[in-house]
Amino acid sequence: MLNLEPSVIATRDGRLGRIVLNRPKSLNALDPQMIRLIDGALAAWRDDPAVHAVVIEGAGGRAFCAGGDIRAVRAHALAGETDAVEAFFAAEYALNGVIAAYPKPYVALVDGICMGGGIGVSVHGRYRVATEAAQFAMPETAIAFFPDVGASHFLPRLPGRLGLYLGLTGTRMNGADAVHAGLATHFVPRERLPALSRALADEGVAVLAEFAAPLPPFSLAPHRAAIDRCFAAPSLAAIRAALAAEGTDFAAETLATLDRMSPSSLAWSFAIVRHGAERSLAQCLAAELALTRHVTQHPDFAEGVRAMVVDKDRTPRWSPAELAAVDLAGIQAWMGA
Repeated sequence: MLNLEPSVIATRDGRLGRIVLNRPKSLNALDPQMIRLIDGALAAWRDDPAVHAVVIEGAGGRAFCAGGDIRAVRAHALAGETDAVEAFFAAEYALNGVIAAYPKPYVALVDGICMGGGIGVSVHGRYRVATEAAQFAMPETAIAFFPDVGASHFLPRLPGRLGLYLGLTGTRMNGADAVHAGLATHFVPRERLPALSRALADEGVAVLAEFAAPLPPFSLAPHRAAIDRCFAAPSLAAIRAALAAEGTDFAAETLATLDRMSPSSLAWSFAIVRHGAERSLAQCLAAELALTRHVTQHPDFAEGVRAMVVDKDRTPRWSPAELAAVDLAGIQAWMGA
């Protein structure tokens, strides 16, 4: 065993290095210690010839990983502890880069909630197994943040305009839909996940094909054309106009969802995802880190986390309240664009 710390259990198991995210009461949300422990385990196994692959999974049955510990980030930001905020995001994004470049097969077994930072420690790996109980989302605009952990790289590379749609609306996808969209690679029924986990240790990653189940239809398939039409528009205002012109229930619901988000958050999320289409992962992570320095100091971030995570009254008061009042040029400068 590499580490006995309770928040991350890292063990050798047959051919595998196995990482278990072990904060079930917090839905396995990542804190700085967990990030250090995951990074340390990966470093130890990188050149170990007995470790053929790495598997990462979540404890507790409710979540793979619900994201980063955003409460703590807000507390640091409100206290003016910018060094702590910077350290958290710098370490998290560095880990995302390590996973993307890892020389051995990296397998995420995603069951339950997988959001934000949870996607960051799964989607950059070679294999992402999702069950019917998985819930994938990048819900950052609801708390006035932005799709990070490399999302500005992987979202614009999803089919059509799905990535921008998911990043702006925070729409949740089940495991099968995540495979259709490209966030996951294999769909495995929940009841077979323990057997797959065991088989990976005994036989290696070749067993993934044996356990994969046929995909049910993509629930967003009826709306893909509308998503591609509307979210290809060159600005947020144009996206809103395109949705209004669709005249469908789906478009109206999507527009209503956007209306609940922080206008500033929509603006910086739109900008960083659009720019990410032309950037490498390393460039995207650097731009995201630069953006965190400004976003976490913006009043909407503290207010969004308060409304959605701390007080949970779900009635944030955004400042400014209208997209027309957002300084779009300033946002471009924040990202180094």
